[in-house]
Amino acid sequence: MAQEALIAHVRSFNRVVTQRIGALDDRYLGRDRPLGQNRVLWEIGLTGCEVRTLRARLGLDAGHASRLLRALEAAGLIALEPSPADGRVRIARLTKAGRAELAMLGRRSDELAASILAPLEPDQRDELITAMRTVKRLLTASEIDIRPVDPAADDARRCLAAYVAELNRRSERGFDPAKGVSAEPHEMTPPAGLFLLAYRHGEAIACGGVKHHPDAPSEIKRMWVAENARGLGLARRLLATLEADAIRAGARAARIETSATLFEAIALYRSTGYVEVAPFNAEPFADHWFEKPLIDI
Repeated sequence: MAQEALIAHVRSFNRVVTQRIGALDDRYLGRDRPLGQNRVLWEIGLTGCEVRTLRARLGLDAGHASRLLRALEAAGLIALEPSPADGRVRIARLTKAGRAELAMLGRRSDELAASILAPLEPDQRDELITAMRTVKRLLTASEIDIRPVDPAADDARRCLAAYVAELNRRSERGFDPAKGVSAEPHEMTPPAGLFLLAYRHGEAIACGGVKHHPDAPSEIKRMWVAENARGLGLARRLLATLEADAIRAGARAARIETSATLFEAIALYRSTGYVEVAPFNAEPFADHWFEKPLIDI
């Protein structure tokens, strides 16, 4: 389908959804505020939320977030206070009235959802819910931003620590990166290599790196996706981007080794054209070694 037709379908879908859920109404769900303010209340929730986290999760700029919070504060629904851990950080918390309002919004939201389902036959309801799950998954995938970063940066180090922790959790023999084939920051920094992070709502949720070698295959290293971000095709996107960088660096093949406990990774590599080969390094924590030609990509 042509790009123009795809865009037209998306716009048509957006118009139907915004009208059906009442997003155009300044009194969303029959309350005295529009959808945007109510959405912020839901995000603050019963436990409170840092303002900077609110902005990241909802994709709000500082000015818009400030206006929404001021309106809720003026209505007596939230209070803003400094974080006990860092006075420079503000936390939004629901007041007693805010908690009551959140409960009311929950009931009204249930009623709206029921009104959408009520006119449909059982098979139509199942079809709608299945479609909603697919749309939610794909919209979430479209929010994710993959970008090159310094492998020594804080976000990168957190992802690498989570990668090591998961390997240790899933493998009886454990994993110590200091004892295996190296993947040091300078080896995954251009032009020697590349390190990628995937971000969703300002949070790093996946990583992957590649090491280049003159006249030899590039090595894919440190592929990891957070558990709550799996099923979005993210590992496949990371892998394709790393392979493209290997091609740019002149590599004619890519290699990767992995543990037998990482069955999801093994399935990914096989499904993307990697073939199991004899061990090409002395990685003590690997059980499978893979290689893929890159010249035809």
